[in-house]
Amino acid sequence: MTDTPTMDPKPTPAVPAAPAPGDTRAPMRGGRGGGRPGGDRGRGRGRERAPRERSEFDQATLDVRRVARVMAGGRRFSFSVTVVIGDKKGRVGVGIGKAADTAAAIDKAVRDAKRRLITVPRTKTGSIRHDVTAILGPSVISIMPSPGRGLVAGSAMRTVLEYAGVTDVIAKILSRSKNKLSIARATVMALKSLRG
Repeated sequence: MTDTPTMDPKPTPAVPAAPAPGDTRAPMRGGRGGGRPGGDRGRGRGRERAPRERSEFDQATLDVRRVARVMAGGRRFSFSVTVVIGDKKGRVGVGIGKAADTAAAIDKAVRDAKRRLITVPRTKTGSIRHDVTAILGPSVISIMPSPGRGLVAGSAMRTVLEYAGVTDVIAKILSRSKNKLSIARATVMALKSLRG
């Protein structure tokens, strides 16, 4: 009895699985399409979002702090955000907002800053008319006019003065406090005390 060599059958090509009954989705294609037919990744589909209305004020976030409150079940964390808004034409405000997430805290801070807006009396060159000093809590600041020097300031004072549109001044922090909220509010207090 002779052994006859057995021939391997030809490999059968892979057949895609049939869709489940009731499944109306189109089969997925390979390539760079990300699973969508045509490889467009869904651009231009669905409703287009309306453009957001631009505010008349520019805003800057000075400080974001995570604060904890001790409750019966443990500690609850929230965020405290300090924001400066201004139109760079003489109006500026500093606000603070607290919420469970930063986006909501920023919205609250902007609303608070709009309630606290002040108008700064400036000269034609954007400077101030005389020296001013302000003391708020631990913060002591001084602002002096300096024609042709531009804005010479640091920390939160620079942000407040920039958004108020004040230039050609020298601003100094005379205390050792590094609290940005306190420095910003002291700067606003000094600008509010300017005589028109």
